[in-house]
Amino acid sequence: MTESLVRPADWLLEVNNLSCGYGDGSVVMNVNFALSHGDIGCLLGPSGCGKSTILRALAGFLPINTGEIRLQSSSISLPGRTLAPEKRRIGMVFQDYALFPHLTIAENVGFGLRNEDRKAKRQKVMELLKVVHLQDLAENYPHELSGGQQQRVALARALAPEPTLILLDEPFSNLDADLRRRLSLDVREILKTLGISAILVTHDQQEAFAMCDQVAVLKDGGIQQWDVPYNLYHEPANRFVAGFVGQGGFIPGKTLGPDTIESELGVIRGNRAYKWQAGTLVDVLIRPDDIVYDADSDLKPKVVEKTFAGTSTLYRFRCSEDTEFEALFRSHLDFHLGEHVPVRVEADHLIAFERT
Repeated sequence: MTESLVRPADWLLEVNNLSCGYGDGSVVMNVNFALSHGDIGCLLGPSGCGKSTILRALAGFLPINTGEIRLQSSSISLPGRTLAPEKRRIGMVFQDYALFPHLTIAENVGFGLRNEDRKAKRQKVMELLKVVHLQDLAENYPHELSGGQQQRVALARALAPEPTLILLDEPFSNLDADLRRRLSLDVREILKTLGISAILVTHDQQEAFAMCDQVAVLKDGGIQQWDVPYNLYHEPANRFVAGFVGQGGFIPGKTLGPDTIESELGVIRGNRAYKWQAGTLVDVLIRPDDIVYDADSDLKPKVVEKTFAGTSTLYRFRCSEDTEFEALFRSHLDFHLGEHVPVRVEADHLIAFERT
């Protein structure tokens, strides 16, 4: 993604041909994306992909080597010229909360409000604490709060100076899975209610999909796809995105026509036409929700793994040494290891890549 972006009037943040890193090298290369007013974007990817480097450049902590970062149509980063972090009107929420232990919750939230009188400052602090549902804990100290409550304090503090953009750096990674899910939805609701745009950095795709309007999937310092979550899952731009997003695996196949592929799971027809010639060897992505139980099916692969998850069970099936796939069934369909189960493929979105 090296092309420059065409600028609509409603873009809040624009990143054009960005390259940056540490020392003389570039960790991030030729990155382009843009965020509209009121939207929540995400930088998603495995460790070392460059997402935190991009966030540091957005915050003004890291100079850039090439390209430009614009906020509200004004340039805030160019090679050799970086607007100071405190002048960017960008708020930051850190992974470890970064609260002052010797200050009350109210004092933490109001810390950055230096230019307001005492009464106005107190009023704004209490309004923000009400927004994050912590108004009754204003006089408590950080150590008296749970991790989720501390993270909401950190969000309120970042919102207090009325920033144009909020950056969230793995903000829920210190919390347990259930609290992460609930808090990410709470934070999304707060940001949407206030009309604040945000960029979230995470390696957790469920968190990214639940919270964000647009998601960038990164690999090796470059954006593989910037899109809405639905398209990342159902219309991945390349094999990396297809394998990284969601569950699933590839099985071998051979094209019979533009939208038809022959495989050990039978003939699979999908919603798109490929330009390969008939007989092209391909790998077909099969997701757990592409497989349905069908008592009348002649396809009966063997159960080789099962993972019970309460309302559902994830099965791994094997047809042959080259063909294994997963299926997610309601838990009352209880099959045993070694059992042959009749199934069929019901893949509305056909995703395949030429075998290399």
